Amino acid sequence: MTDARTDVLARVRAALGASGSGTTPSGRVGSRPQPAPVPREYRPAGEHAPGSAEVLDQLVDRLEDYKAHVHRVTEAEIPALLAELSDSARGIRRAEPDNSPRMVVPAGLDGAWLTALDGVAEVVRDSREEPLAASELDAVDAVVTAARVAISETGTIVLDGAPDQGRRAISLVPDVHLCVVRADQVVQTVPEAVRLLGEHPERPLTWISGPSATSDIELDRVEGVHGPRTLHVLLVPPGP
Repeated sequence: MTDARTDVLARVRAALGASGSGTTPSGRVGSRPQPAPVPREYRPAGEHAPGSAEVLDQLVDRLEDYKAHVHRVTEAEIPALLAELSDSARGIRRAEPDNSPRMVVPAGLDGAWLTALDGVAEVVRDSREEPLAASELDAVDAVVTAARVAISETGTIVLDGAPDQGRRAISLVPDVHLCVVRADQVVQTVPEAVRLLGEHPERPLTWISGPSATSDIELDRVEGVHGPRTLHVLLVPPGP
């Protein structure tokens, strides 16, 4: 007869010491409990294909329910829309609202997206080799990134730190996040997204479901507590 503590520790040791999956002891080899496989009976994929109209419509519905702003644009329309949206970020963090907004971008972002920002906004680049200090990020109005994958059922966008997405800090400190998501990056379910993210398990992940918000105090919704208070998603449909 064993107590709960002994049983829990035995399961932990079995999980750490065995090459199989799961943490439920099913027998012993010598004195070591062996784990039994955990059944994977969850739905591995949705009924709609990645990037399909159904998946895109569901993503838009979820994002808008989270109070994100969704813009369906072609690749050619991205520069002009970024320039237009940059004006909405003007002065949110800065005391001089008449000055051009400052926008931080990761070093690997597509430069063609930024062509319309010349003379409209000050573009500041950030990289792991030359990262901006926290105080410099705090003086930035907005951030522009790409994305790794989006999940329509949960309305979630995931960044994985690739060169066109950059360090996690740049998407957490500025008040406005402008995120470009391609239609072929949108999957229906979480398992589909996790399989894609598993291709680079070493990368840090940022999961975004709408603008940052909390209702911890008196159940009053407060936005911008843990990250950007405004999220703009530029959804690029499939090409012709």
